[in-house]
Amino acid sequence: MEINRTSGTAGERAFLVSVLLDEQGSYQADPLEELADLTESAGATVVGRLTQRRQTPDKTTYLGSGKVGELKLQAEAEDADVVVFDNNLSPAQIRNLEKVLGIKVLDRTELILDIFAGRAKTHEARLAVELAQLEYSLPRLKRMWTHLSRIKMGIGMRGPGEKQLEVDKRLAEKKIYDLRMELAGIERRKERQVATRSDRKTVSLCGYTNAGKSTLMNRLTGSDEYAKDQLFATLDTRTRRWQLPGWGPVLLSDTVGFIRDLPHQLVAGFKATLEETRQADLLLHVADASNPHAQEQISAVYKVLEELGIHAKDTLLVLNKVDAVQDRGTLDRLLGLYPNAVPVSARSGLGIPQLARAVSDALSRNFRDVEVETSVANGKLMAYLSAHGEVLSRQFHDERVVIHCRLAQEHLGPLEGETGVTIRPYKVGDHAAPEASALDAALNPHAAAVDGVNLAETA
Repeated sequence: MEINRTSGTAGERAFLVSVLLDEQGSYQADPLEELADLTESAGATVVGRLTQRRQTPDKTTYLGSGKVGELKLQAEAEDADVVVFDNNLSPAQIRNLEKVLGIKVLDRTELILDIFAGRAKTHEARLAVELAQLEYSLPRLKRMWTHLSRIKMGIGMRGPGEKQLEVDKRLAEKKIYDLRMELAGIERRKERQVATRSDRKTVSLCGYTNAGKSTLMNRLTGSDEYAKDQLFATLDTRTRRWQLPGWGPVLLSDTVGFIRDLPHQLVAGFKATLEETRQADLLLHVADASNPHAQEQISAVYKVLEELGIHAKDTLLVLNKVDAVQDRGTLDRLLGLYPNAVPVSARSGLGIPQLARAVSDALSRNFRDVEVETSVANGKLMAYLSAHGEVLSRQFHDERVVIHCRLAQEHLGPLEGETGVTIRPYKVGDHAAPEASALDAALNPHAAAVDGVNLAETA
């Protein structure tokens, strides 16, 4: 029987299988819950489920031989078109299973790649997905072409008796090389593009897929980005301006969500897309507090961040969807595990003012509150302070001006030792309350509000 090897599952009847290895522990009560969501996101209908616990996977079929027979009977009874494993299988295991079952077999990685292929919209995301699919398929080409005979040898042919398999492998390897080179160029351009934003603080949303990152971005920035209750609704980076109360404008980025056992090919291919996350001043790690496996999902995200080399970046955990938490004890337990986390509801706006204050405080950690004294004619310095810091007040004394400002240490360094410029720490009480700050607030009444909520009123 020849099996249709197209990886898509849209419109198909899928039978789900999970082999729980002893080393995995008990990740969740229903080990196929997430796989079912992934399968439905790919457009298939789940018609059956089967699990087996083993110490080690079977080298031939991953499942034990008895379970394979049971799987065949159940899949036939449900008229399944495809069997989807929540494990990553070797090419030989997939080939052996397809011989016994007589229908297509997909593993977790191939299913995720199929979802990404259907959701990628930008040229950059499509290249990343295509590269990941090719790298995944290369060692699996053998089972696709075993029915083909050898190509005739002769002048102009690459060696005697070459199989069509070798031709396709060579073409795939060439395509992989070309895609890597193109993505490397995109990554370099992205690095330069992000680096040009050094005059603005950048905050990046990251987290498990379907944790509500896009909804939170819409809430904070007033944008109307696509946000839906589905896995991997966002694959492309979006950056918007966020008027952060008590701080000013910052750039907020939303990008692809992570998942447990995210394929390594995708992590590598999406490096350019994740450049916003790599260079952000602060990460907002958004977690779904209503999910009973929130702790495991948080750990999975940190694992991916570590794989990307950005796990040491300043991070603020945001527990989203608190209005959907059924058991208050669950939320209390999470807050006990993560005492610095900020509970919010992006949909209702609950906790958004507190989140804004927490982000403002986090961005201020490496800032210094200083007074800079210089000549009133030094317009270049005053422009520098306005561009790189927050000017809180100005006091003029004859030909001198004293500027009270908050400035990052890296921007303060170039000023130290400059002729005619004096820098000293600002001490509360040394001066009368600066009228300029109140004036600035009066001129910009929206600077202290997020979505119509005035922080001064909620403090």
